[in-house]
Amino acid sequence: MTPVATPIRRQLLDEHGKLAAGAPEVPAARLRELYVHMLRVRCMDERMLKLQRAGRIGFVGSMKGQEAAMIGTAAALEPRDWLWSGLREGGAALMRGLPLSEYIAQMYCNSNDTAKGRQMCNHLQHKGSNYPSWSSVIGTQIPHGVGAAFAAKQRGLDEVHAIYFGDGATSSNGFHSGLNLAGVWKAPCVFVLTDNGWAISVPSCGQSAGAMAEKGSAYGVPAHEVDGNDVLACRAAMQQLVDDARAGKGPALLVVKTYRIAGHSSSDDPSKYRDAAEVEAWQKRDPLERYERFLVARGVLGKDEARELERQLLVEIDAAIHAQEAAPPMALKTLVEDVYAEVPRHLRVQYNRFVATAERFGHAQKGDGAFPL
Repeated sequence: MTPVATPIRRQLLDEHGKLAAGAPEVPAARLRELYVHMLRVRCMDERMLKLQRAGRIGFVGSMKGQEAAMIGTAAALEPRDWLWSGLREGGAALMRGLPLSEYIAQMYCNSNDTAKGRQMCNHLQHKGSNYPSWSSVIGTQIPHGVGAAFAAKQRGLDEVHAIYFGDGATSSNGFHSGLNLAGVWKAPCVFVLTDNGWAISVPSCGQSAGAMAEKGSAYGVPAHEVDGNDVLACRAAMQQLVDDARAGKGPALLVVKTYRIAGHSSSDDPSKYRDAAEVEAWQKRDPLERYERFLVARGVLGKDEARELERQLLVEIDAAIHAQEAAPPMALKTLVEDVYAEVPRHLRVQYNRFVATAERFGHAQKGDGAFPL
Protein backbone atom coordinates (compact mmCIF):
# COMPACT_ATOMS: atom_id res chain seq x y z
CA MET A 1 0.00 0.00 0.00
CA THR A 2 1.33 3.46 -0.90
CA PRO A 3 2.06 5.55 2.23
CA VAL A 4 -0.02 8.67 2.81
CA ALA A 5 2.16 11.69 2.13
CA THR A 6 2.50 14.32 4.84
CA PRO A 7 1.20 17.64 3.42
CA ILE A 8 4.01 19.98 2.38
CA ARG A 9 3.48 23.54 1.21
CA ARG A 10 4.71 23.92 -2.34
CA GLN A 11 5.52 27.62 -2.10
CA LEU A 12 6.22 30.14 0.69
CA LEU A 13 7.57 33.06 -1.37
CA ASP A 14 5.68 34.11 -4.46
CA GLU A 15 7.51 35.32 -7.57
CA HIS A 16 7.46 38.89 -6.27
CA GLY A 17 9.14 37.91 -3.01
CA LYS A 18 6.01 38.19 -0.88
CA LEU A 19 5.78 35.74 2.01
CA ALA A 20 2.68 33.60 2.34
CA ALA A 21 0.64 33.82 5.51
CA GLY A 22 1.44 31.24 8.15
CA ALA A 23 4.96 30.57 6.88
CA PRO A 24 7.38 29.23 9.52
CA GLU A 25 9.51 31.87 11.22
CA VAL A 26 13.23 31.85 10.46
CA PRO A 27 15.72 34.01 12.41
CA ALA A 28 16.99 37.04 10.49
CA ALA A 29 20.60 35.87 10.74
CA ARG A 30 19.67 32.55 9.14
CA LEU A 31 17.71 34.29 6.38
CA ARG A 32 20.77 36.36 5.57
CA GLU A 33 23.08 33.32 5.60
CA LEU A 34 20.93 31.57 3.02
CA TYR A 35 21.22 34.57 0.70
CA VAL A 36 25.00 34.76 1.08
CA HIS A 37 25.34 31.05 0.29
CA MET A 38 23.15 31.42 -2.80
CA LEU A 39 25.09 34.47 -3.95
CA ARG A 40 28.40 32.63 -3.45
CA VAL A 41 27.16 29.89 -5.78
CA ARG A 42 26.25 32.49 -8.43
CA CYS A 43 29.66 34.17 -8.09
CA MET A 44 31.52 30.85 -8.26
CA ASP A 45 29.60 29.89 -11.39
CA GLU A 46 30.49 33.17 -13.05
CA ARG A 47 34.19 32.84 -12.30
CA MET A 48 34.48 29.13 -13.12
CA LEU A 49 32.73 29.50 -16.46
CA LYS A 50 35.05 32.36 -17.43
CA LEU A 51 38.07 30.25 -16.49
CA GLN A 52 36.77 27.37 -18.57
CA ARG A 53 36.15 29.60 -21.59
CA ALA A 54 39.70 30.91 -21.21
CA GLY A 55 41.04 27.34 -21.28
CA ARG A 56 42.35 27.49 -17.72
CA ILE A 57 40.09 24.73 -16.38
CA GLY A 58 38.36 21.96 -18.30
CA PHE A 59 34.73 21.54 -17.24
CA VAL A 60 31.96 23.36 -15.35
CA GLY A 61 28.41 22.34 -14.49
CA SER A 62 26.57 25.63 -13.91
CA MET A 63 24.03 26.06 -11.11
CA LYS A 64 22.61 29.33 -12.47
CA GLY A 65 18.90 29.44 -11.74
CA GLN A 66 19.04 26.52 -9.31
CA GLU A 67 20.71 28.17 -6.31
CA ALA A 68 17.57 28.12 -4.15
CA ALA A 69 16.93 24.44 -4.89
CA MET A 70 20.42 23.41 -3.83
CA ILE A 71 21.06 25.73 -0.90
CA GLY A 72 17.52 25.55 0.45
CA THR A 73 17.41 21.76 0.60
CA ALA A 74 20.97 21.26 1.82
CA ALA A 75 20.47 23.85 4.58
CA ALA A 76 18.13 21.40 6.32
CA LEU A 77 20.89 18.84 6.82
CA GLU A 78 22.89 18.44 10.02
CA PRO A 79 26.72 18.20 9.93
CA ARG A 80 26.50 14.43 10.60
CA ASP A 81 24.26 13.88 7.58
CA TRP A 82 25.54 12.88 4.13
CA LEU A 83 25.07 14.55 0.76
CA TRP A 84 25.36 12.38 -2.38
CA SER A 85 25.86 14.65 -5.37
CA GLY A 86 24.58 14.32 -8.91
CA LEU A 87 26.62 17.15 -10.52
CA ARG A 88 25.74 20.66 -9.33
CA GLU A 89 25.86 20.43 -5.55
CA GLY A 90 29.39 21.80 -5.03
CA GLY A 91 27.98 25.02 -3.59
CA ALA A 92 26.17 23.01 -0.94
CA ALA A 93 29.49 21.35 -0.07
CA LEU A 94 31.00 24.83 0.41
CA MET A 95 28.14 25.71 2.73
CA ARG A 96 28.69 22.50 4.68
CA GLY A 97 32.44 22.91 5.17
CA LEU A 98 34.36 22.22 1.95
CA PRO A 99 37.18 24.83 1.98
CA LEU A 100 37.10 27.22 -0.98
CA SER A 101 40.77 26.44 -1.66
CA GLU A 102 40.00 22.70 -2.02
CA TYR A 103 37.06 23.43 -4.32
CA ILE A 104 39.21 25.48 -6.69
CA ALA A 105 42.22 23.13 -6.45
CA GLN A 106 39.97 20.33 -7.68
CA MET A 107 38.87 22.49 -10.60
CA TYR A 108 42.55 22.82 -11.57
CA CYS A 109 43.47 19.21 -10.61
CA ASN A 110 46.73 20.59 -9.19
CA SER A 111 48.97 19.37 -6.36
CA ASN A 112 46.42 20.57 -3.79
CA ASP A 113 43.62 18.49 -5.30
CA THR A 114 42.61 15.97 -2.64
CA ALA A 115 41.45 13.63 -5.43
CA LYS A 116 45.01 13.74 -6.84
CA GLY A 117 43.79 14.59 -10.33
CA ARG A 118 41.94 11.29 -10.69
CA GLN A 119 38.61 12.95 -11.30
CA MET A 120 37.76 15.42 -14.03
CA CYS A 121 37.25 18.93 -12.66
CA ASN A 122 33.92 19.84 -11.05
CA HIS A 123 33.81 16.32 -9.56
CA LEU A 124 34.25 17.41 -5.96
CA GLN A 125 34.52 15.39 -2.77
CA HIS A 126 35.11 16.27 0.88
CA LYS A 127 35.40 13.79 3.71
CA GLY A 128 34.94 16.44 6.41
CA SER A 129 31.39 17.29 5.33
CA ASN A 130 30.32 13.75 4.31
CA TYR A 131 30.33 14.61 0.61
CA PRO A 132 31.46 11.56 -1.40
CA SER A 133 33.07 11.86 -4.79
CA TRP A 134 30.57 11.40 -7.57
CA SER A 135 30.53 9.84 -11.01
CA SER A 136 29.49 11.27 -14.38
CA VAL A 137 27.60 8.02 -14.98
CA ILE A 138 23.99 9.02 -14.40
CA GLY A 139 22.24 7.63 -11.33
CA THR A 140 25.05 5.54 -9.85
CA GLN A 141 25.11 7.60 -6.65
CA ILE A 142 21.50 6.62 -5.89
CA PRO A 143 22.01 2.94 -4.90
CA HIS A 144 25.30 3.91 -3.23
CA GLY A 145 23.51 6.47 -1.06
CA VAL A 146 20.70 4.05 -0.26
CA GLY A 147 23.21 1.39 0.76
CA ALA A 148 25.04 3.84 3.01
CA ALA A 149 21.75 4.96 4.56
CA PHE A 150 20.73 1.35 5.25
CA ALA A 151 24.15 0.67 6.78
CA ALA A 152 23.67 3.69 9.06
CA LYS A 153 20.29 2.32 10.13
CA GLN A 154 21.78 -1.12 10.84
CA ARG A 155 24.54 0.46 12.93
CA GLY A 156 22.10 2.63 14.87
CA LEU A 157 23.60 5.91 13.64
CA ASP A 158 21.53 9.07 13.89
CA GLU A 159 22.18 10.33 10.36
CA VAL A 160 20.20 11.00 7.19
CA HIS A 161 21.47 10.58 3.63
CA ALA A 162 20.35 13.18 1.08
CA ILE A 163 20.66 11.78 -2.45
CA TYR A 164 20.60 14.36 -5.25
CA PHE A 165 19.98 13.75 -8.95
CA GLY A 166 18.31 15.34 -11.98
CA ASP A 167 15.13 14.42 -13.81
CA GLY A 168 17.17 12.49 -16.40
CA ALA A 169 18.38 10.11 -13.70
CA THR A 170 14.81 8.89 -13.11
CA SER A 171 15.26 6.87 -16.30
CA SER A 172 18.36 5.12 -14.94
CA ASN A 173 18.61 1.66 -13.42
CA GLY A 174 20.13 3.23 -10.30
CA PHE A 175 16.99 5.26 -9.63
CA HIS A 176 14.59 2.33 -9.84
CA SER A 177 16.72 -0.12 -7.87
CA GLY A 178 17.63 2.57 -5.32
CA LEU A 179 14.06 3.67 -4.62
CA ASN A 180 12.85 0.08 -4.52
CA LEU A 181 15.44 -0.93 -1.90
CA ALA A 182 14.96 2.25 0.12
CA GLY A 183 11.22 1.62 0.25
CA VAL A 184 11.67 -1.99 1.33
CA TRP A 185 14.39 -1.23 3.89
CA LYS A 186 12.84 2.02 5.22
CA ALA A 187 16.28 3.56 4.81
CA PRO A 188 16.83 7.00 6.40
CA CYS A 189 17.29 8.91 3.17
CA VAL A 190 15.69 11.75 1.25
CA PHE A 191 15.83 11.67 -2.54
CA VAL A 192 16.13 15.19 -3.96
CA LEU A 193 15.01 15.13 -7.59
CA THR A 194 16.03 18.43 -9.17
CA ASP A 195 13.60 18.71 -12.07
CA ASN A 196 15.22 21.52 -14.05
CA GLY A 197 13.29 20.84 -17.23
CA TRP A 198 16.04 19.23 -19.29
CA ALA A 199 18.14 16.06 -19.20
CA ILE A 200 20.84 17.60 -21.37
CA SER A 201 18.78 18.02 -24.57
CA VAL A 202 15.78 15.86 -23.65
CA PRO A 203 12.86 17.70 -21.98
CA SER A 204 11.25 16.18 -18.89
CA CYS A 205 8.06 15.52 -20.83
CA GLY A 206 10.08 13.66 -23.45
CA GLN A 207 11.13 10.92 -21.06
CA SER A 208 8.18 10.61 -18.66
CA ALA A 209 4.50 10.73 -19.55
CA GLY A 210 3.50 10.89 -15.89
CA ALA A 211 4.43 13.28 -13.10
CA MET A 212 7.88 12.82 -11.58
CA ALA A 213 6.41 12.36 -8.11
CA GLU A 214 4.48 9.29 -9.28
CA LYS A 215 7.78 7.49 -9.66
CA GLY A 216 8.27 7.63 -5.90
CA SER A 217 4.79 6.39 -5.08
CA ALA A 218 5.36 3.39 -7.33
CA TYR A 219 8.00 2.15 -4.89
CA GLY A 220 6.14 2.99 -1.69
CA VAL A 221 8.19 6.16 -1.17
CA PRO A 222 6.10 9.24 -0.25
CA ALA A 223 6.61 11.94 -2.87
CA HIS A 224 6.28 15.71 -2.60
CA GLU A 225 6.79 18.66 -4.91
CA VAL A 226 8.14 22.10 -4.05
CA ASP A 227 8.89 25.34 -5.92
CA GLY A 228 12.62 25.05 -6.48
CA ASN A 229 13.07 28.81 -6.97
CA ASP A 230 11.74 29.46 -3.46
CA VAL A 231 14.61 28.90 -1.03
CA LEU A 232 12.36 29.07 2.05
CA ALA A 233 9.93 26.47 0.69
CA CYS A 234 12.84 24.19 -0.26
CA ARG A 235 14.32 24.49 3.22
CA ALA A 236 11.00 23.91 5.02
CA ALA A 237 10.04 20.91 2.89
CA MET A 238 13.46 19.30 3.20
CA GLN A 239 13.52 19.92 6.96
CA GLN A 240 10.27 18.04 7.42
CA LEU A 241 11.43 15.07 5.35
CA VAL A 242 14.85 14.94 7.01
CA ASP A 243 13.19 15.01 10.45
CA ASP A 244 10.84 12.20 9.40
CA ALA A 245 13.71 10.07 8.08
CA ARG A 246 15.71 10.62 11.26
CA ALA A 247 12.67 9.60 13.32
CA GLY A 248 12.55 6.24 11.55
CA LYS A 249 9.67 6.97 9.17
CA GLY A 250 11.68 5.87 6.15
CA PRO A 251 12.60 7.53 2.86
CA ALA A 252 10.86 10.26 0.89
CA LEU A 253 11.18 11.79 -2.58
CA LEU A 254 11.25 15.58 -2.93
CA VAL A 255 10.70 16.85 -6.48
CA VAL A 256 12.22 20.32 -6.72
CA LYS A 257 10.78 22.17 -9.71
CA THR A 258 13.26 24.68 -11.11
CA TYR A 259 15.07 25.53 -14.35
CA ARG A 260 18.59 25.27 -15.70
CA ILE A 261 19.32 28.72 -17.15
CA ALA A 262 22.73 27.82 -18.61
CA GLY A 263 23.76 24.72 -20.52
CA HIS A 264 23.91 21.25 -19.03
CA SER A 265 27.64 21.88 -18.77
CA SER A 266 30.31 24.07 -20.32
CA SER A 267 30.43 21.51 -23.16
CA ASP A 268 26.79 22.11 -24.07
CA ASP A 269 25.06 24.66 -26.32
CA PRO A 270 21.41 24.79 -25.14
CA SER A 271 20.41 27.16 -27.95
CA LYS A 272 20.49 24.12 -30.24
CA TYR A 273 17.55 22.43 -28.57
CA ARG A 274 15.41 24.89 -26.60
CA ASP A 275 13.48 28.08 -27.22
CA ALA A 276 15.05 31.35 -26.08
CA ALA A 277 11.60 32.57 -24.97
CA GLU A 278 11.40 29.69 -22.50
CA VAL A 279 14.74 30.68 -20.98
CA GLU A 280 13.71 34.33 -20.81
CA ALA A 281 10.49 33.45 -18.99
CA TRP A 282 12.42 31.52 -16.34
CA GLN A 283 15.02 34.26 -15.97
CA LYS A 284 12.22 36.50 -14.74
CA ARG A 285 11.71 33.98 -11.91
CA ASP A 286 15.34 34.28 -10.78
CA PRO A 287 15.58 32.77 -7.27
CA LEU A 288 18.20 35.28 -6.09
CA GLU A 289 16.19 38.30 -7.18
CA ARG A 290 13.02 36.89 -5.63
CA TYR A 291 14.73 36.25 -2.31
CA GLU A 292 16.56 39.59 -2.36
CA ARG A 293 13.24 41.45 -2.73
CA PHE A 294 11.90 39.59 0.29
CA LEU A 295 14.97 40.33 2.42
CA VAL A 296 15.03 44.02 1.50
CA ALA A 297 11.31 44.39 2.28
CA ARG A 298 11.86 42.65 5.62
CA GLY A 299 14.83 44.86 6.50
CA VAL A 300 17.28 41.95 6.66
CA LEU A 301 19.24 43.28 3.68
CA GLY A 302 19.96 46.90 2.79
CA LYS A 303 18.69 48.17 -0.55
CA ASP A 304 22.16 48.26 -2.15
CA GLU A 305 23.86 45.77 0.15
CA ALA A 306 23.63 42.84 -2.26
CA ARG A 307 26.13 44.42 -4.65
CA GLU A 308 28.62 44.96 -1.85
CA LEU A 309 28.22 41.35 -0.72
CA GLU A 310 28.83 40.24 -4.29
CA ARG A 311 31.99 42.35 -4.48
CA GLN A 312 33.33 40.84 -1.24
CA LEU A 313 32.62 37.30 -2.41
CA LEU A 314 34.35 37.87 -5.74
CA VAL A 315 37.42 39.27 -3.96
CA GLU A 316 37.55 36.12 -1.79
CA ILE A 317 37.07 33.81 -4.77
CA ASP A 318 39.61 35.63 -6.95
CA ALA A 319 42.25 35.41 -4.22
CA ALA A 320 41.71 31.64 -3.99
CA ILE A 321 41.90 31.32 -7.78
CA HIS A 322 45.23 33.15 -7.93
CA ALA A 323 46.64 30.93 -5.17
CA GLN A 324 45.59 27.71 -6.90
CA GLU A 325 46.80 28.83 -10.32
CA ALA A 326 50.24 29.32 -8.79
CA ALA A 327 50.26 25.86 -7.21
CA PRO A 328 52.48 23.23 -8.86
CA PRO A 329 50.93 20.40 -10.89
CA MET A 330 50.17 17.03 -9.36
CA ALA A 331 53.29 14.89 -9.00
CA LEU A 332 53.45 12.27 -11.73
CA LYS A 333 54.29 9.55 -9.20
CA THR A 334 50.73 9.72 -7.93
CA LEU A 335 49.78 7.77 -11.08
CA VAL A 336 50.97 4.58 -9.42
CA GLU A 337 50.42 5.31 -5.74
CA ASP A 338 47.62 4.56 -3.25
CA VAL A 339 46.65 1.11 -4.53
CA TYR A 340 49.41 -0.83 -2.77
CA ALA A 341 51.13 -0.06 0.54
CA GLU A 342 54.37 -0.07 -1.45
CA VAL A 343 54.53 0.50 -5.21
CA PRO A 344 55.27 -2.96 -6.71
CA ARG A 345 58.15 -3.48 -9.10
CA HIS A 346 56.03 -3.88 -12.24
CA LEU A 347 54.41 -0.46 -11.69
CA ARG A 348 57.78 1.13 -10.95
CA VAL A 349 59.11 -0.25 -14.24
CA GLN A 350 56.09 1.08 -16.15
CA TYR A 351 56.36 4.48 -14.48
CA ASN A 352 60.09 4.78 -15.24
CA ARG A 353 59.43 3.97 -18.91
CA PHE A 354 56.68 6.57 -18.96
CA VAL A 355 59.00 9.24 -17.52
CA ALA A 356 61.77 8.36 -19.97
CA THR A 357 59.39 8.53 -22.93
CA ALA A 358 57.86 11.81 -21.79
CA GLU A 359 61.24 13.45 -21.26
CA ARG A 360 62.60 12.10 -24.55
CA PHE A 361 59.77 13.37 -26.76
CA GLY A 362 58.73 16.38 -24.71
CA HIS A 363 55.04 15.61 -25.03
CA ALA A 364 54.47 15.88 -21.28
CA GLN A 365 55.81 17.76 -18.30
CA LYS A 366 59.20 16.89 -16.88
CA GLY A 367 59.07 13.92 -14.53
CA ASP A 368 59.67 14.10 -10.81
CA GLY A 369 62.31 11.35 -10.82
CA ALA A 370 62.40 7.63 -11.49
CA PHE A 371 61.72 4.96 -8.86
CA PRO A 372 64.78 3.07 -7.64
CA LEU A 373 64.47 -0.49 -8.94
